[in-house]
Amino acid sequence: MSKYLKYTKNFYFVFTVLFVMWMVFIDSNDIVSQFQLQSKLKDMEKQKDYYMDKKEKIKEEREELMSNYELLEKFARERYLMKKKTEDLYVIVED
Repeated sequence: MSKYLKYTKNFYFVFTVLFVMWMVFIDSNDIVSQFQLQSKLKDMEKQKDYYMDKKEKIKEEREELMSNYELLEKFARERYLMKKKTEDLYVIVED
């Protein structure tokens, strides 16, 4: 036991232990916040992948619409309820 007490009286040992405790538990960049930031980063990377896939899908749809006039007209009529001047438009809303 006295062998261990000898180390506790050493200034460098005490300082090192306190410093490590400070960095691990008390500091703003402690271990818990590092784990939280890491999980948040993983979630954001998943969101990035999702939005990149969605962006690619939208680009493909846009290219398809711009190359085919019939699809563009169908898209405009369905999505934005556009019509020709001589047509009447009826919207059926289901409850």
